[in-house]
Amino acid sequence: MAKAAKEKEVSLEQIMWNCRNALRGSVGGNEKNRDTVMGLVFLKFAGDKFEKRRAEIKAEYGDVPAFLEKDSFYRSANVFYINETARWSYIVQHASADDIAVIIDKAMADVEDRNPPLKGALPQNFYSTLGVRKEQMKGLIDEINKIDESRFHEKDLIGRVYEYFLQVFAIDSGTGTEKGEFYTPASIVSLIAELIEPYSGVVYDPCCGSGGMFVQSIKFVERHHGNRMKVSVMGQESDPTTWRLAKMNLAIRGIAHNLGEKNGSSFTEDQHKDTKVDFIMANPPFNLKLNKQGVTDDAISGDPRWDGYATPPISNANYAWILHMLSKLDVTNGIAGFLLANGALNAGGIEGEIRQTLIENHKIEAIIVLPRDMFYSTDISVTLWIMNNNKKARTLNGRQLRDRRDEVLFIDLRRWNETIYEKKYVMFSDDQITAVKKIYNDWQSADVTAYHDVPELCKSATIADIKAQGYSLAPSKYIEFIDHDLDIDYAKEMARIQDEMRLLMTSEELSQSMLKDAFRGIGYGID
Repeated sequence: MAKAAKEKEVSLEQIMWNCRNALRGSVGGNEKNRDTVMGLVFLKFAGDKFEKRRAEIKAEYGDVPAFLEKDSFYRSANVFYINETARWSYIVQHASADDIAVIIDKAMADVEDRNPPLKGALPQNFYSTLGVRKEQMKGLIDEINKIDESRFHEKDLIGRVYEYFLQVFAIDSGTGTEKGEFYTPASIVSLIAELIEPYSGVVYDPCCGSGGMFVQSIKFVERHHGNRMKVSVMGQESDPTTWRLAKMNLAIRGIAHNLGEKNGSSFTEDQHKDTKVDFIMANPPFNLKLNKQGVTDDAISGDPRWDGYATPPISNANYAWILHMLSKLDVTNGIAGFLLANGALNAGGIEGEIRQTLIENHKIEAIIVLPRDMFYSTDISVTLWIMNNNKKARTLNGRQLRDRRDEVLFIDLRRWNETIYEKKYVMFSDDQITAVKKIYNDWQSADVTAYHDVPELCKSATIADIKAQGYSLAPSKYIEFIDHDLDIDYAKEMARIQDEMRLLMTSEELSQSMLKDAFRGIGYGID
C-alpha cells in the first residue's frame, strides 16, 4: 500500500526524465535514444486514443464488430485504427518477451500500413537493431506506461509530453555533434505566431524540423478561441529522420498536414511548387553554404523565385531563403515571420543589393533581435524578421492599421536575457511575448498616439533613415543607446568599493589569526 502511494506521488517530470535516461548510453547516440523513446510514446498515445474511441463506439452501437472494426469510425474522430497486436495494451502485456523488439517493430509497421496519413512517419525495423537488453526495453515501456490521463489530469497531456521530449533531446544534441536543429524553442515560435496572427489560411514552413511552427500556429488559434479547422499546414523537411518526427508530432496531436511525399529540401526540391500561402513561419539553417551542397551558380541563375531581385549568392543561403519564402507568399496579404543569423542584417555585396530592394519594395515590416542563449544548438543572438506583402492602411483582425510602407520597426530584446530553463537557456515568458506584441500592434495602429520609441528597446525608422545607414537593418543603428556610465556617482561608488575592501581585509586578518591559534593549540608553533 505504501509502495503504491509512493509511486502515485512521482511527478510527470520525473517519469519523463526516467524515460529520457532509460536507454542512455545503450543505443548508440542521442538521435537513436530520441527516436526510441518518441516512437514508443507515439504508440502509447495512439493506443490510448484508440481505446477511448473504441469505448465510445461500443457505448453508442454496442459490441458489434462491424462498427468496432471499421476504420472510418475512428478516423472521423481523428483517431488511428490499431490492430490488436499493435495496441499499447498488447505491448505492455508482452514487455518481458524475448522478442519484444520484434513485436514493437511489427506494431509500427501495422499502424503505418493501416493508416495512410502515417505513411513514412514511423520507424521501421528499428527496435530489433538497437541491441538493447529486453530488461532495459521493459523498463522503458513501464515508465512510458505511467504517462496516463487517468493519473495526470493535464488539458493537453500529449502536447506537454511531446514538447518536453523534443526540447530535452534538442538540448542533449546541442552539446554534441548533432546540433539540435530539428527544434526551435517553443517561446520563440509562440512569439512569431502572436505577431503574424495565423487565424485562418495556409501556414507554410519550408524547413519544418519537428513541426513546432505548425503546432504553435494551431495553439495560437486555440488560445484566441478561433477555429483550428480554418488553418491548414504545409511544408518540407530535408532530413529523413526529422521528417518522420514531424509527421509523428503532428499526427499524434491530430493536426492535418502536407509535408510532401517524402523528405527533401524545399529550396532545391520544392514539392509545393507554384503554391501561394497566407503565412510563413520558419527557422532556415543559419548561413547554409549551397555551394558545398552541390548547388552551382548556373543552377540557380534565372530562377523565377528571384524575379525583380539580384540572384542570391550560393556561398551563403540566407537571402536565397528570404526570396524563396517571398515567392511563396500570397502577393496581396501574405506575411512571414522567420529567423536568421544577425550577419544578414549588414551583409554587403549582392546580399546588400537584395536587402535594399526588399526595403524599397516595402516588404520588411519589423526586425527583432533576440537574446543570446535561446537556442540549444548555438549561443549566438539571432534575428526575427517580419516580412509583409501588405503594409497599407486596412482593417486586420478587428484592428485599424495605418500605412507603414515608409517605415520599419526595430526592437532589441538582447537585455531580456534572464536564464530560466535548466539555468542555462533563455526563454520568453507569456508576459514578455505579450509586451512585444503590444509594441508591434501599437506601432501598426491607426491611433498614432499608441506607439512611442523607447531608448534601448524600440525605434520606428523611415526608409530615408535606413538609406542613410547604407540600408543596414541592424537595430543598434537606429535604437537610441543611453550611456549609463554618465549616471554613476563616482565618489560614492569609490567609497563603497573602499568600504568593501576594508571589510574583506579585516575578515582575512581574523581568519589568519584564528588559524594560527588553532595550530598552536595542537602543538605547532607558527609565527
